[in-house]
Amino acid sequence: MLDENLPTFYFRPLSDNPLSTALYFTQNGSEPTAEYTLQKLDPALPQAKNKYAIALGDASAQGVIFAEVLIEPEFQQPTLSAAEIRAHNGVPPAPVPLIPESFALQLYNPDQQIVVRGEKSMWMGKESFEFEIPQQSFRMPSASQVDRQQNDPVASSLAPKIMFKWKRESKFSRDMTCFMTGRSIGGKKSKEPDITIALYKHGRERAIAVYEPNLRRVEVEDHKGLEIVLLLSAEVIREIYLTPNRDSFNVNGAPPNKRKNSRPLAHSPGSPKPDSYTMTSGVGTPPPVTGYSPVAQQLPLPNDAELRRRQAAAQREERERENRDKAEQQRIKKMLEDEERQRREREAAVEKETERLRKEFGMAGQDYGPRPNLPPRPGPNSNSYASPNRPVLHLQTPVPPPRPLSAGSRPPGPGHSGWFSGMASTQTFFGPPQNQAHARPGRRRGGSGEGKINKKKSTFF
Repeated sequence: MLDENLPTFYFRPLSDNPLSTALYFTQNGSEPTAEYTLQKLDPALPQAKNKYAIALGDASAQGVIFAEVLIEPEFQQPTLSAAEIRAHNGVPPAPVPLIPESFALQLYNPDQQIVVRGEKSMWMGKESFEFEIPQQSFRMPSASQVDRQQNDPVASSLAPKIMFKWKRESKFSRDMTCFMTGRSIGGKKSKEPDITIALYKHGRERAIAVYEPNLRRVEVEDHKGLEIVLLLSAEVIREIYLTPNRDSFNVNGAPPNKRKNSRPLAHSPGSPKPDSYTMTSGVGTPPPVTGYSPVAQQLPLPNDAELRRRQAAAQREERERENRDKAEQQRIKKMLEDEERQRREREAAVEKETERLRKEFGMAGQDYGPRPNLPPRPGPNSNSYASPNRPVLHLQTPVPPPRPLSAGSRPPGPGHSGWFSGMASTQTFFGPPQNQAHARPGRRRGGSGEGKINKKKSTFF
């Protein structure tokens, strides 16, 4: 829901004229009043075929036009398969229009052109639409004839402009928000944080709300022109890009279908309404008052000979296409057979060369014999230090200094304190431990000679 306190324009179609839509303005909960009118060109007119034209005018003065849009799309011939061509009896389909990348809004008094460009998105198609409005639109009042002969400020390419952008809220939503995105001077753009300018809501009753608190930050001289651009661009974007119609560009050149029990118009389809709009951008001059019949300009139906000729041409094209497909299949099959033959030839050459080398040099040196046996690993109860494969490291003990003669000889035995005596009485630090029996008092249980107490000998003396 839009805030009722904001300036809001509601789009309401007119019941007596399906080509016109009234824009009602309301603010602060006031009663809506007709402010503008959107008028489309009558599709029955000959100059309206293959075109999209819409104008925004004053609701009270029908002859006043503020802005209009004219889009003439490019056409492309669709490509059909053979089955679709047979379904159409060989008749080529009608060309289809291509949706343009941009469109132009023509403003009047002062005359200027605003180009709206769409930005592509991989997932959402046309996601945003950008346009620029000059900061200065009116000429400064001056009594000089030289100043009056100069061009309008909007015609200069170096004039500073304000950039705006209509952006969709999501992929599945048709609501849009207009932001002010920055400035452009001489083609150089400077981006700024987005500032909300207008909100567009799509529903049973379309509406545009202008976010008035942010309009003070928009440095545009022509605020009325900005309002007209917002209203007309939102309507064109909706009809061409968001909800495109099958006949948006009036390809058939026929008026829209009337509903049953609808009230007929007071004027004929061929004659223009006395107070209707007159497009000024080449869309049309009023048609002559004489009656106009769309049936008179219909293309004549092709006769039987023409149909048979087209059918024969379609059948001939289909046969040619089948022949081309068969020739392509045979070429691919032959290419695969050639590749397989070359692969077999390479394998045969490799085998032949291998056999020649085997006969020339024999098989000597290619049989390495049985696998050597590894040495047995020590068991869980064996000492890892006693392994014969493990190197034994012996620490080289330093030579003690000479003892003075007054002190006498060094007493042997483990009772002498000192680092050298401790090294002499103990086993080698890095060597494997010696299996010696501990001396115990008493009688030995083993054989002779194993339980004797061996006298320890010093390493140094």
